[in-house]
Amino acid sequence: MKFLTRLGPPAQDGLLAAGMAAVVSVFLLVEPRAGALDFAGALAGSAALVAWRRAPLAALLVSTVCMFGVAAHVQPGPAVAYPVMLSVFAAVWAGHLLAGAAAAVAFLGGGLAVNLPGADDAGQNLESMTLLVGWFVAAGVAAMVTRHRQAYLEEAERRAAEAERTREEAARRQAGEERLRIARELHDSLTHSISIIKVQAGVAVHLARRRGEEVPPALLAIQEAGGDAMRELRATLEVLREPGDPDGEAAASGLDRLDELVERARSAGLPTTVTVSGTPPELPREVDRAAYRIVQEALTNVSRHAGGAAATVRIDYAGTELVVRVDDDGKADPDAPPVPGTGLLGMRERVAALGGRLRAEPRPGGGFTVRAQIPLGDPS
Repeated sequence: MKFLTRLGPPAQDGLLAAGMAAVVSVFLLVEPRAGALDFAGALAGSAALVAWRRAPLAALLVSTVCMFGVAAHVQPGPAVAYPVMLSVFAAVWAGHLLAGAAAAVAFLGGGLAVNLPGADDAGQNLESMTLLVGWFVAAGVAAMVTRHRQAYLEEAERRAAEAERTREEAARRQAGEERLRIARELHDSLTHSISIIKVQAGVAVHLARRRGEEVPPALLAIQEAGGDAMRELRATLEVLREPGDPDGEAAASGLDRLDELVERARSAGLPTTVTVSGTPPELPREVDRAAYRIVQEALTNVSRHAGGAAATVRIDYAGTELVVRVDDDGKADPDAPPVPGTGLLGMRERVAALGGRLRAEPRPGGGFTVRAQIPLGDPS
């Protein structure tokens, strides 16, 4: 059975026709009246089964005519009806119920009309004909059952596919609604707070300059950071509201804004130096954003947890990967590593999503290091 399932439908149909021809030929061999035309008719009627899938009506017509001619001349017994029964099954299975019934009636009625009158044993012939009628009815019923079962399975598959599509649409709709809810929450909370910070910082800078006083660098850093935060928050809200827009994150920060990021850190009182090695290629957008966020988070952590420390940012374009490293000379102790917060976890997730590696740990000589290796992939 496994061998047959590996064969294609044409090969299976060819084997069926050959097997049926062999069966009918065996019965003809024991009939002394069988001649060359009888064998030719049996072979033609059996060979018609090759087309039972592609042309069931043609197979039905050829097998019925050929096998009726053999049965009318030789009377080899029930075996001559086998190809016709298979053709009737194929026709009914394909939906041609009337054609199958007509062929069965014509074959059986013609055989009865030809063989019954003048037969030596009319009772035996009638019994054989009755048995054939039962077989033809069984073939037709089996074909109808198979057809309805196939239609049921196809309908079940269609409904399953429809249910799956409906679930996917519902999931997408729920995800869209959740994105909109998050966007509203961010807009109603963060946008208002950041706007106030930016406006108040701007007012303080304006008043200081109006009075002729020197504006504190930290105040300028707050003003600039507020504007940058508003810009990135608007870009994030656009992505949440229109996730299908391929340019939705185009305004997000990348390494082209590294100088501004470092300058803000310096204005906030964090001495920072930057070293870039290698030739900057056209970075994939995701890699560019991830590198910027890693530097941003690392400098933020230095400002929060390593007061009075200095930071060093190294960007290395190393062929097939981008290496980002941020070191500080703070008081982090290798024997007491800090508990990773959401910032470090976020960095690890970004790098892991791009197939890279991240190392964030205290250095043996004191201080903390963050080193990310990110494959470049294809620019997008």
